[in-house]
Amino acid sequence: MNRTMSLIAGTVALAAVTGVAALTAPEAPSAEVARAAAERPVERTKLLCPSPSRSDIAETLYTAFSPVTEGAADGGKAELVPAAPPGGAYDGDEGQDGEDGGNSEESDRSGESEKSGDDGKPKDAAASDKPVMKLKEPGKPVTREASGGEEDALLGTADGRFAPGWAVQQTTTVAVGSGRGLHGAACTVPDTDFWFPGASTAEFRTDYVHLTNPDDSAAVVDIELYGPEGQLETSIPDGITVPPLGSERVLLSTLTDQPLPDVTAHVGVRSGRVAAQVEALDTGNGGDWIAPAAEPAGSLVLPGIPKDATSVRLIAYAPGDSDADLTVRLASPNGAITPAGHESLHVKAGMTASTDLKDVTRGEAGSLLLTPTGRDVPVVAGLQVVRGKGGKQETAFIPATEAVATRATALGNTAKGTTLSLVAPTEDATVKVTSSAGSEGGTGDSRTYKLKKGTTTDVELPVPSGLKGTYALVVEPVSGGPVYASRTMVSSLGGIAAFTVQTLPDDRGRVAVPTAEQDLTVLQN
Repeated sequence: MNRTMSLIAGTVALAAVTGVAALTAPEAPSAEVARAAAERPVERTKLLCPSPSRSDIAETLYTAFSPVTEGAADGGKAELVPAAPPGGAYDGDEGQDGEDGGNSEESDRSGESEKSGDDGKPKDAAASDKPVMKLKEPGKPVTREASGGEEDALLGTADGRFAPGWAVQQTTTVAVGSGRGLHGAACTVPDTDFWFPGASTAEFRTDYVHLTNPDDSAAVVDIELYGPEGQLETSIPDGITVPPLGSERVLLSTLTDQPLPDVTAHVGVRSGRVAAQVEALDTGNGGDWIAPAAEPAGSLVLPGIPKDATSVRLIAYAPGDSDADLTVRLASPNGAITPAGHESLHVKAGMTASTDLKDVTRGEAGSLLLTPTGRDVPVVAGLQVVRGKGGKQETAFIPATEAVATRATALGNTAKGTTLSLVAPTEDATVKVTSSAGSEGGTGDSRTYKLKKGTTTDVELPVPSGLKGTYALVVEPVSGGPVYASRTMVSSLGGIAAFTVQTLPDDRGRVAVPTAEQDLTVLQN
């Protein structure tokens, strides 16, 4: 018996599985599909947030938001629930206190946890189905505050009118101890492949890979580390099991006996899918989250270096079989320039290369542009950025990111201390930026900006009138060439220049589907 499933229904089902919907027409040439395609809002998506901190004195603000999207489905909801807590097999210590954030014991590297059952799920612990956050309406952010180091990772699902562009931000303040400062992370969709240039196994760094599984079956994950001499031998050859609807936290320094300041971590999923982010804690220079870098490419953009950065370090890795030679340029407010003494970077195949760009921005807005000097060889790259001097330094990370194709959103913005950086690397561009209503009151606004080729612009923000609470910023390219964006938040923390930077890739809130004129169906016998 033949059963016909419409492609629209297939889109919804696929969105539920991947978190980002996409379609491939059976037996149809891709060019024909592209010509017949129309974009429609996604109808279901997932976001996963890592456990924010283990410091007893951590203060975390969660913000959730969905922009108003024309043509979105009716009804729906957006909510987050706690994931099952980590089993503890890969932590490398017994916890982190608010005074020194120290690590006490090395983990059992076998991957077997006394807290885990036969199915890989922690005993006496399970994901909760009781939401801790819910959106009430598109266009207005909601917030939630949390204190201490017992917050679990969060599993989020949005559908209907809430799905297109749904975003969640967590911002954590840690006043003292290892990693003290401002830590910001945008919650991410699940995937199967992640790159983190700028991770570390050095003694002064405590870097954890946070893995969160959105599905009802266990996921198996491999973590590979690459240093300046190539791949490091690691201690979990059989992979890391992430329990269903649960999370694991892996201390990178327990995977190898080589303490290196700059490594590239590669997270690959053997089965299932996860979200992955790196929590990087420095004993003297604060810390922040490292978001996944853009996929390997020959040309990369790393947007939004703070103008008062005192140190900028570039870390790159070439995953293929060929060396990469990169031209390094800085997109300044007046155009692209070549930093003196840092005109290029050679990256050997399979190895991590790094270079200290020092105070490259010299008091002006800036973004780094990487292009191939000769042959186009794919690389991944990230920046480690430091503000402040002496004992009052703070660290953040800027990975290479994707362009904003249609729309991107930054959450948790405040009336003061927020900077939005827009970059037009190859052509002039026009961009519209819209602020939402405040989480506790206020009326949003919008402005349009013209960007010159090769420049970085820290724009004057359309702060909502009568703002109370935090607000969202929605970035939408209007015309011209590709646009890249990042948002920086700063906060005074006992005289420390605390800050965090989030890049703003496209929200993928729309998906290409065949038009009504193209009668495509999937037949099942």
